[in-house]
Amino acid sequence: MGYSYELICDNVPNAVVLTDFGPRVIEVVKVLRRRAGLTLWQGRSLLDRLPATVLEDVSEERAEATVRELLAVGARAEVRQQA
Repeated sequence: MGYSYELICDNVPNAVVLTDFGPRVIEVVKVLRRRAGLTLWQGRSLLDRLPATVLEDVSEERAEATVRELLAVGARAEVRQQA
């Protein structure tokens, strides 16, 4: 007799994707520096390649906190679950 199992994981890795930097570029770059550890140059360069993944393989809490902070400075970002 064959059995099949489905693995259920509560800690699914998440990514933060920046889709639009909005009108306050400097503030967005500062958030990227603080949250993703990017240099000012890396953060500014990332804005030229939107949509861009800012963080990968992070907890849902960290991803949501980063998105909230980006939204607060006028950017558009979203949390995406990774497979």
